[in-house]
Amino acid sequence: MLAACRGAPRVALDAERLQRMVDSLRPQVQTAAGLEFRGPVRSAVTSREAVRAFLEEKVRKDFPPERLEGLQAAYQLLGFLPDTLDLQALLLDLYTEQVAGYYDPETSTLYAVRGGDPSQLRLILAHELVHALQHQYLPLDSLMVVRDDADRLAAIQAVLEGHATIASIRVLTPGQDVLAEPGFWDTYREQVRAQQVRMEVFRTAPLVLREGLVFPYLDGARFVHWWTQTHEAALPSTPELPVSTEQVLHTERYAAGDGPVALRFTDAQNDGLYEDTIGELEIAVLLAIFRGADQASWDAPLGWGGDRYRVYRTPDGPALVWYVVWDGTQFADRFAGVAGPGFGARARIGYRVSTEVLTLDSLPVVRVVHAPAGWAGWRALPKIESRGVR
Repeated sequence: MLAACRGAPRVALDAERLQRMVDSLRPQVQTAAGLEFRGPVRSAVTSREAVRAFLEEKVRKDFPPERLEGLQAAYQLLGFLPDTLDLQALLLDLYTEQVAGYYDPETSTLYAVRGGDPSQLRLILAHELVHALQHQYLPLDSLMVVRDDADRLAAIQAVLEGHATIASIRVLTPGQDVLAEPGFWDTYREQVRAQQVRMEVFRTAPLVLREGLVFPYLDGARFVHWWTQTHEAALPSTPELPVSTEQVLHTERYAAGDGPVALRFTDAQNDGLYEDTIGELEIAVLLAIFRGADQASWDAPLGWGGDRYRVYRTPDGPALVWYVVWDGTQFADRFAGVAGPGFGARARIGYRVSTEVLTLDSLPVVRVVHAPAGWAGWRALPKIESRGVR
């Protein structure tokens, strides 16, 4: 939702001083990011209270009531969130805790929060300056409002945050190639996770939110580092952006052009509340939840080939139908073998769970249904069709 940087600055700051810092960082950021500024960057000092008000408006805009209701119902039925959680309030608290500076594509302005450590502020400004620079090459305002494909949006955000992360590291370590040092990525992952668990809201948030917040800064950075080593460009163009978190997590999938199958439901949406994608990243989180693990693992591709879910309104509560395409029968069977018992153990009272392996255009598909036992849809479950490879 927001290109935010980690940390909590605590230094007196005014508009003039901020602009001087921004201007002094421009040459270093330009070199580290591998792109030249095409124009000036506006900056402004803001307060913590103003940031929260900005975030409240962003949450309201990005999660209107019906979308928020559908998303929360889906993630509760999938087992990502407890039924008692207020998703909107938690997202607002999480973003407020995380943000110490940000670039807003809508106003083309870099904002720094008043009060903080100068060394932290330098890191934040370097990171957010990269986002301002990216906006001069990519349509950030439209890219970051992709609807009905959360997995693709997460992949795009990972590239943007990964690029900014790498550039800010280079700004702070001039003349050193720390990214090439043996063990750097493992050490960096440990440092980021250690920093995040010191944040109270983050530490107590559900696993799917924790992994989703860390993913762009860790795995997005690794993807961009790979990109710069294999392509003659500092940043993918809009058509070159990855289309799934699978492609970010497993660059060989990106290199092979292995895009997911695009799916759509064939029934009318008369009682449909919300639909979207899950993707490789969050399926890995779901499998970790089923295992009782406190971190997800994606050392090897899961064999994911695309997915789509829809939440329906029913008199007895929301119903979820989720289809997941797999690259082979072995992957579908393995997922069904874990997901079946996993969902079954978490079925709501008065609900039924069904996990079946089906076929769509010769590809194996797992269909998961978690719905009230009396739902009329059980008599003729919604179907999907393929729209080709995305």
